[in-house]
Amino acid sequence: MGQNGMAGIGRGRADWLLVAALLGGASYWPAGQLLAAVPLSVIVAWKGLGVALLALWVLAAVPGRDGRWLAAVLALGALGDVLLDAVSLTVGAVAFLAGHLLAVPSYLRHRAAGAGRGRIVAVGALAMGIVALAASLPADRAAAPGIALYSSGLAAMAGAAALSRFPLAALGALLFVISDLLIFAGLGPLAGSALASWLIWPLYFAGQALIAVGAGGALARVASRRTAAG
Repeated sequence: MGQNGMAGIGRGRADWLLVAALLGGASYWPAGQLLAAVPLSVIVAWKGLGVALLALWVLAAVPGRDGRWLAAVLALGALGDVLLDAVSLTVGAVAFLAGHLLAVPSYLRHRAAGAGRGRIVAVGALAMGIVALAASLPADRAAAPGIALYSSGLAAMAGAAALSRFPLAALGALLFVISDLLIFAGLGPLAGSALASWLIWPLYFAGQALIAVGAGGALARVASRRTAAG
């Protein structure tokens, strides 16, 4: 079998991983809400399944350092999903923060050609606004410093994505930010809001999926063109 045939098989397996990831992530929220008889341990594992499969899809679809980087970012997100419920909010947040910090230099390595000084200033101002808003939301002001620390990593990740050549990933990062802001708002002005609670997971998982498909898809296309040219 030739090299092209082997590549086709690899792409087919990667496609199935992506489909499985989207199904796993999309089904988690209704499963957690509607399947009361399912053990908590199963629901917690289900929660991490979608993003974990996104990480595996990226690892299969994107060769080299870039694929390993993006897969690691997503894997830390999946770990955070599980740890939030299995251990504590703080431990889960540390895993997410590690993923955000890992993403920043890699997004900047793939900075968009048009990301000039004006765009950098605007993105920086938006990032500072995200941190300030997040820290202002909890009613318990003792929680504000920790939220500000976490949000600094979140905002840096979203800002770096906005400066990258991956517009879909930038949109995904924005959805991630909105999802987290709703979590923080639930500790303050939106406490008890059913709508805010319902929106958190769909926004979060859609954001992770767009990050995976937006950055991973673009990197896979570049790698494919290089292979063809070689």
